[in-house]
Amino acid sequence: MCINKVCMTSPLEFIVGGDLRKSDETQDVIYPYTNRPYRAVFLADEKDAEDALECSAQGFLRTKKLSGYQKKEILDKLAGLIEQNQKEFVEILIKEGGKVRDLATAEVSRAVETLKISAEESVRLGGSLIPLDRTKAGEGHIGITRRFPVGPVLAITPFNYPLNLACHKIGPAIAAGNSFILKPASKTPISALLFGKLIIEAGYPKDAVNVIPCKTSIAEKMVSDERIRFLSFTGSPDVGWYLKSIAPKKKVALELGGNAAVIVHNDADIEIASRKIAVGALANAGQVCISVQRIFVQNDIYKKFIDALKSSMERIEFGDPEESGVILGPMISEDAASFAYEKVDESVFMGANITMGGSISGARFPPTILEKTTPEMSVNSTEIFAPVVSVRGYDEFEEALKYANESKYGLQTGIFTRDIGRVIKAFENAETGGVIINEIPSFRVDCMPYGGIKMSGTGREGPRYAIMEMTEEKLLVLNNLQ
Repeated sequence: MCINKVCMTSPLEFIVGGDLRKSDETQDVIYPYTNRPYRAVFLADEKDAEDALECSAQGFLRTKKLSGYQKKEILDKLAGLIEQNQKEFVEILIKEGGKVRDLATAEVSRAVETLKISAEESVRLGGSLIPLDRTKAGEGHIGITRRFPVGPVLAITPFNYPLNLACHKIGPAIAAGNSFILKPASKTPISALLFGKLIIEAGYPKDAVNVIPCKTSIAEKMVSDERIRFLSFTGSPDVGWYLKSIAPKKKVALELGGNAAVIVHNDADIEIASRKIAVGALANAGQVCISVQRIFVQNDIYKKFIDALKSSMERIEFGDPEESGVILGPMISEDAASFAYEKVDESVFMGANITMGGSISGARFPPTILEKTTPEMSVNSTEIFAPVVSVRGYDEFEEALKYANESKYGLQTGIFTRDIGRVIKAFENAETGGVIINEIPSFRVDCMPYGGIKMSGTGREGPRYAIMEMTEEKLLVLNNLQ
């Protein structure tokens, strides 16, 4: 299946109950590098959303009966279909989101891997045998637990990793035996539409497959609808916590924002740390919820580290996302770049220094380093979601941990040190869902549990852990009647 076979002037249809649909309203998808339309998609209306909800409810009656080997076969086939369509997906990721070619290629490979891991986990939905004779009343009884699919899943995905994050939600949903509605980000819906078509081709029951770009108001109605049993949302904290508030009785997993910190102590390898941090700050134009944003450096090595970081950033290719080797491409839109730059400008007004960068052109935001920032500045207190870092010195390691924890967010923290005592102290005291040693906080592989605390969300992703979120445990008690 190749999306390029479709007339490039025709809006792309969405999917309801496995069938393609058109509507009276369309939306252009803009190529961020040129700020020109790439494609258009039809937008689902309220009637389409209602039909998708009903299809997901009816589809669940079929998906919940699928055996483990059937779900594994479907997921393995789906992974193979994405591999076969790799070139189409790469081109879509470049054009709909401005993702650089090498990163787009890596995202497709990760999506394949995420689905393969989901396939493996689909046949590992085990339970437990519980002896109940701990008390006299339990004599002659045994307990057995088993996990069952929770029901229709509403998956709302962001623009920054539109394919792999869809796989992180839909792969586990299929592995668990749930039907689903996938609502992609408005700026990057095209990869999700091709993904939906391949899910149908892979053999998942058609009425369980719904992919509908739609307005926010329609998505909110689906969130609160009682037929949706599980909400999986990745996006901004304000939106995520609001959606949870209108769905108080259903299971919810939120993967939200952050302003990730990295600590570089004086026993670290400065060259390695600076190279990794530069990539972690600039990859995907800094539009990653675990992108390096706040850097704390031990004062003994501060000047040497700043020089190394500037050198590392200067070596990073900045330009056309279609060219191989480019690491830093455009942000998702000119508005997003302007919004982020306002925070930089504000910090300078409040006393910060721009050590590198500090100007924008359209959606193109060059590498930017800030010094002499303070915690209350929005470049530190909010998620900037741009290729911008602030650097601050410290004396004692405990001081650095304190600085890193001065955030309402808590996704992942990176620590560069060779001292096991500091590693243990960081693990015990860092207020984040993950502590990453001698790596940047942007580190993620698709099998690991991933998620945050505080304002950064609730629940965990990674296929095994998402499947646990998307299933419910039931207990069976047997009396042997002897």
